[in-house]
Amino acid sequence: MSQFTAEVLAKAKAVRLLIMDVDGVLSDGRLFFSDAGEELKSFSSRDGLGLVAIQRYGVELAIITGRASDLLTSRARQLGIKHLFQGQNRKISVYKQLIQSLQLSDSQVCYIGDDWNDLAIMSQVGLAATVADAEPEVCKRADWISTRKGGRGAVRELCHLIMQAQGSEKTWLAECLDTSPTGSGQE
Repeated sequence: MSQFTAEVLAKAKAVRLLIMDVDGVLSDGRLFFSDAGEELKSFSSRDGLGLVAIQRYGVELAIITGRASDLLTSRARQLGIKHLFQGQNRKISVYKQLIQSLQLSDSQVCYIGDDWNDLAIMSQVGLAATVADAEPEVCKRADWISTRKGGRGAVRELCHLIMQAQGSEKTWLAECLDTSPTGSGQE
């Protein structure tokens, strides 16, 4: 787990909305297709638990992705992600509409992406994040780079950063240690 700078922690403290790309961020970026043409992806359960946790403490989640799949719709539903935008070639337009509808400022948004089509949003948000194996140009423009690769816990690391900055991490860990029947949920 990386150490977080005071500047990054200050930006993370303001986050009320975390927006994610999918391929290369929530997944490792590889695409698998069955003989029937069905698209398959793998997602990290660790990322999933981080996303469940961060929502519990008031951070909204959104996905803006260029590809569209029923698989992603199902995964977003499992994680309680209400804002899902698939098949978006101009992600910045969706971003602007979303923050306007949620009445948020750019400084209250974190975006994590990994490729060139993420740069426009990354240049707008308060906290621009990326994964360890992102494109070099994306890394140059990110405020924070995970130590983990996309689909391999990078989003969980970002959730940890935001929760630490906002003071909810210790409360979540205490809930996870709770052995009563009403303790925290699982991913």
